[in-house]
Amino acid sequence: MAPEKDSNGLDNYAFAREGRFCDLPDTKHGEEMEISMEADNNKLVYCVTDVPPWYLCVILGIQHCLTAFGGIIAIPLILSQGLCLQFDGLTQSHLISTIFFVSGVCTLLQVTFGIRLPILQGGTFTLLAPSMAMLSMPEWRCPAWTQNASLVNTSSTDFTEVWQSRMRALQGSIMVGSLFQVFVGFSGLIGLFMRFIGPLTIAPTISLIGLSLFDSAGTSAGKHWGISSMTTALIILFSQYLRHIPVPFPTYSKEKKLHTSRVYVFQILPVLLGISLSWLICYILTTYNVLPTEPDQYGYLARTDLKGNVISQASWFHFPYPGQWGMPTVSLAGVVGILAGVISSMIESVGDYHACARLSGAPPPPKHAINRGIGIEGLGCLLAGAWGTGNGTTSYSENVGALGITKVGSRMVIVASGVLMVVMGVFGKVGAIFTTIPSPVVGGMFMVMFGVISAAGVSNLQYADMNSSRNIFIFGFSTFSGLVIPNWIFKNPTAIATGVVELDQVLLVLLTTSMFVGGFFGFILDNTIPGSKHERGILAWNKAHEDDSSNTLKSGEVYNLPFGISSYLSSSSWLRYIPFCPPSESCSLDGCGADTNGLEPKQSLGHPEPSQIIIGVAM
Repeated sequence: MAPEKDSNGLDNYAFAREGRFCDLPDTKHGEEMEISMEADNNKLVYCVTDVPPWYLCVILGIQHCLTAFGGIIAIPLILSQGLCLQFDGLTQSHLISTIFFVSGVCTLLQVTFGIRLPILQGGTFTLLAPSMAMLSMPEWRCPAWTQNASLVNTSSTDFTEVWQSRMRALQGSIMVGSLFQVFVGFSGLIGLFMRFIGPLTIAPTISLIGLSLFDSAGTSAGKHWGISSMTTALIILFSQYLRHIPVPFPTYSKEKKLHTSRVYVFQILPVLLGISLSWLICYILTTYNVLPTEPDQYGYLARTDLKGNVISQASWFHFPYPGQWGMPTVSLAGVVGILAGVISSMIESVGDYHACARLSGAPPPPKHAINRGIGIEGLGCLLAGAWGTGNGTTSYSENVGALGITKVGSRMVIVASGVLMVVMGVFGKVGAIFTTIPSPVVGGMFMVMFGVISAAGVSNLQYADMNSSRNIFIFGFSTFSGLVIPNWIFKNPTAIATGVVELDQVLLVLLTTSMFVGGFFGFILDNTIPGSKHERGILAWNKAHEDDSSNTLKSGEVYNLPFGISSYLSSSSWLRYIPFCPPSESCSLDGCGADTNGLEPKQSLGHPEPSQIIIGVAM
């Protein structure tokens, strides 16, 4: 991108703040002076449809990979316990490479043909619980000899059959369960369901995505509170206190030759800088043995050499392929349990779509885009099962939070992240290097990311009348129930005993998923307790959607299919009846498409509402 000169004298070159922000709605001159500073703090550096320079995409893509790394890497390591792989580091590294590869492929599919928002795909913890429940059944419990490191011969055919038979059963269950998600998405059931969802359903669902993960963040951070606090402090320092401070960088152009350009690097790369500095400090402390060397000592897990064997054993080149562990088998109990996880994943993903659209400067997703997004996620789970990750894929809440922190909402950055994850999955040692990021560093990052997600969810309440006792009750009860019920079930897992094992698994997974519990109560209460559309926030919700679409980006710019596919499909009138196809161009221009959740372009509405500014992360 060619450099330009700004009114403040700063070179607008790639990272520069001015001139690359998404436009805010026009305001009257007198009002503009009053809100200029607030508006400047809430602007996005790059909107969803913007294309940053390729090197910036790579750098920001690495940041998103690091943000998702904690969740992606934890799943195969936890799953290895149920697969009897505790003492087989090489196979663990292969599982890690496989889940990175599939996550990259699914991310590219989602950003290109799915919801088309800058949202990363990766392994999901909602499928981990039913998977571990299935592997804990009597016929799949690990033999006693696999629990003794001295008795395990990782190259023997007996040991290989032990873990691969379990993996194949898990693969088949995931593949069959994912077909349900494919059907729900591409049939349009999710889109039809969304007409009953308003702010009082979305708010507790999104906020509980972050709130329910407090234990995971605390567990990781508690491995060494000093390191985790340092990581959190660095991210806060970079993203909030130093974001408006430019850093001089040497640049070159034909006009100015070699010169200095001031770059707002802290605003765009706070997470990457925070993680990298903390990781480097942990490496230095590990090298000089400042951190404990005994596994039972506090702070031992902050060392960077704990997984050194994974790096040495991982191959330079390993190409994952479908059926690499053998032909998948199907377990009925496993399928029923996986279905519960799939339902929870879909509900969480719909909330993630709205949060991602809000934080990336896009209008709220229309029904056809949500249908495609859920359908593509189902295909992603199908691919994950076929490749043998032992898990599925879902939208990553952590990366939605990263959008709010960095103010970069370009989907090309997520495309770069998908390519990088594919590369890490193919080159085994590259992915293995990232296993040395200590748990406290990941925990410190979670402290910031999950907090932003929770705030973004609560911000949806601006549309509803929160002076209404009805709305206060619905949101309060839904949110509190989403914390209390899963916590109690976790502590009393045997309390659910209907006599039907499969039903017990379904109830266990659903009732331990905070997003499902809170969203379920919010949905039921909001649609059954009497209240006007104004009181419920439905009118303001739809009006804000119209305002956003007319003042920022049109829905078609963001959610229509790429490569001219939408224009080609619009020539066939019968295709408008397909739930996952966008409306014809003529309809989208005239506002006749009923498929946009009320996103009808209208004339300028004059004064902008606070909802037109991205306030979910305006700290």
